[in-house]
Amino acid sequence: MSRPRIVIVGAGFAGYRTARTLSRLTRHQADITVLNPTDYFLYLPLLPQVAAGILEPRRVSVSLSGTLPHVRLVLGEADGIDLDGHTVHYTGPEGEGGTLPFDRLVLAAGSVNKLLPIPGVAEHAHGFRGLPEALYLRDHVTRQVELAAAAGDRAECAARCTFVVVGAGYTGTEVAAHGAMYTDAQVRRHPMRTGVRPRWMLLDVAPRVMPEMDERLSRTAERVLRQRGVDVRMGISVKEATHDGVLLTDGTSVDTRTLVWCVGVRPDPLVESLGLPMERGRLLVDPHLQVPGRPELFACGDVAAVPDLNQPGQYTPMTAQHAWRHGKVCAQNVAASLGIGKRRAYRHRDLGFVVDLGGAKAAANPLGLPMSGPAAGAVTRGYHLAAMPGNRVRVAADWLLDAVLPRQAVQLGLVRSWSVPLESSSPEVARVPGGPERPTKDTGPTGKPPDGTETKNQPRDRAAKNQPGGEPAKNQPGGEPAKGQPGGEPAKNPPHGERTARGRSGSPRASGKPRRAVEAAGPRPTRGGSGKASRGTAAGSARKRPTAPSGPSRSAGPPTDPGPEPPANQPPPGPDIAPGPVKRTDGRAAEGDS
Repeated sequence: MSRPRIVIVGAGFAGYRTARTLSRLTRHQADITVLNPTDYFLYLPLLPQVAAGILEPRRVSVSLSGTLPHVRLVLGEADGIDLDGHTVHYTGPEGEGGTLPFDRLVLAAGSVNKLLPIPGVAEHAHGFRGLPEALYLRDHVTRQVELAAAAGDRAECAARCTFVVVGAGYTGTEVAAHGAMYTDAQVRRHPMRTGVRPRWMLLDVAPRVMPEMDERLSRTAERVLRQRGVDVRMGISVKEATHDGVLLTDGTSVDTRTLVWCVGVRPDPLVESLGLPMERGRLLVDPHLQVPGRPELFACGDVAAVPDLNQPGQYTPMTAQHAWRHGKVCAQNVAASLGIGKRRAYRHRDLGFVVDLGGAKAAANPLGLPMSGPAAGAVTRGYHLAAMPGNRVRVAADWLLDAVLPRQAVQLGLVRSWSVPLESSSPEVARVPGGPERPTKDTGPTGKPPDGTETKNQPRDRAAKNQPGGEPAKNQPGGEPAKGQPGGEPAKNPPHGERTARGRSGSPRASGKPRRAVEAAGPRPTRGGSGKASRGTAAGSARKRPTAPSGPSRSAGPPTDPGPEPPANQPPPGPDIAPGPVKRTDGRAAEGDS
């Protein structure tokens, strides 16, 4: 008798924990496969430290094959699930298609960036949910400070030295806190000729910083930010974004070349294609993390609406702490469905939150005990070391080196602006041009089959935009953006790329042209989730539908030149500023909102 086949879509906090626990429970009695666009689990809570130059990127990337024994890794993005046929359809990193049969399926696809219909944001802002975005932000901030130092015009210098972060949740707060320290260190060594100092702004419509946390911790975080010179503005957000700055909702205009979008996350749109009951974009499951009526289907992490048994009528929030615990319970219940062990319902106890504010500063309330200052900093870093499934010694070594040596403020130039559009199906993977052609689908201009029908549970590409239900990004264990990484739909108005036409379901389609004809116009990048993230919560996962028909596919090997050039027929992004308005070539007007 053949062994049961278990497929896990996504390797974020929920997916990774599910795979690790199942590997231990089944003991070679089942074939476990993880489908993920990257070969690592990303520990999102420490991503701001990568952007600030404290940690090297590989420190927060835990090898899947190296830490998941007896688990098969398949690189790719899920683009369709046939529940009746018990198969998952995916697209590999080099454009090849594939199918994975299953007896049990675990959906842990995570979350994607939550966008709002604000003109210019999709074109000029960048998210913070994957390594490419963190590396881009580090290079971009470094470049802006260097260009400002060489500028003789005070207005230009001030604009380049102004950095706007939208979203005062865990991710946005940590990005602003670490970013202010990073740019201050640069300016101390290379003062501006005009005397201008770097200026960081943190905006949010919420009444206070990190409203999810205890009010005392919120005040602690805001006090640290203001001491570092961060301009914290609550009750205010962006009304419009342009190439040269942003217009705020209070009528204020701010000249800037940097807009970081950290407003929150929403569930990965992959689950919408299943046609099953949803709750604010999340797949409804029972307390055992099983989809009612589908005994072979389980879901956990950000894509699952899990009943909160401690608060009847509520669902567990999209945080890393919950995603990590979901994974363990889900693995136990999957094993129980195969006759190994017993089922258990998901219950949780709040362990508190930790927010790293850089240096020795932090805000934390482990087990409900509010803490601040160096003590909170020690607890925060200790928690991260204990929570990471690998690389602990390397992370601790980087922290030690950062404490005794100055940071290296250099540009690596590995990620370009157009490679990390805000709207990306996988923020964890940078867009590159010139990749192999992706498999075509036999669909019409509307995204439906030629006969106009749409079969339930048929592999489809759904990417609903601005779906209700996106929750604020939570970035720390116990309050970080749920992991199960980036997902999302193809880019709409992506930087330096054409916006793809979408069918009724919001999925990328060929806008009525034959795929090859569209691709002749040149490769185009697509867009991205969360966070999440995980950032604090943890991180991303595999899933997403294929990228825009003519969008560039990912390349397995490193580029042979210093970096890929922008897509054909598109203007270059300049010295690393967000690209200007997209010029469409398909005869339709470009939209300004997301």
